Amino acid sequence: MPEMTFSVRWPDGAVQECYSPSLVIHDHLEIGTTYTVGEFRTRATTALGEAAERVRAKFGFACTSAAASAEAIDTAAQRYDDQSTVDIISMYPPLPA
Repeated sequence: MPEMTFSVRWPDGAVQECYSPSLVIHDHLEIGTTYTVGEFRTRATTALGEAAERVRAKFGFACTSAAASAEAIDTAAQRYDDQSTVDIISMYPPLPA
């Protein structure tokens, strides 16, 4: 199962690196796109939940790293107003051509 990382820039300029055990993040977020904090939190935690379930389907257990990433995003998002914005600055690896 291909894993990936994605980087986001929070409203205060802080950059956070996030991990996913699946490329499913590409289905929910797009590089160069700005989301409100509330929308980003929803999209990211939904995607990471799907990623954890893909791991469960393949290996019989959910990915705790995906859960930790979702928790870290949720914790960071609580520092900002839901209408502030988050930028998706990178996703690696890109989707296969």
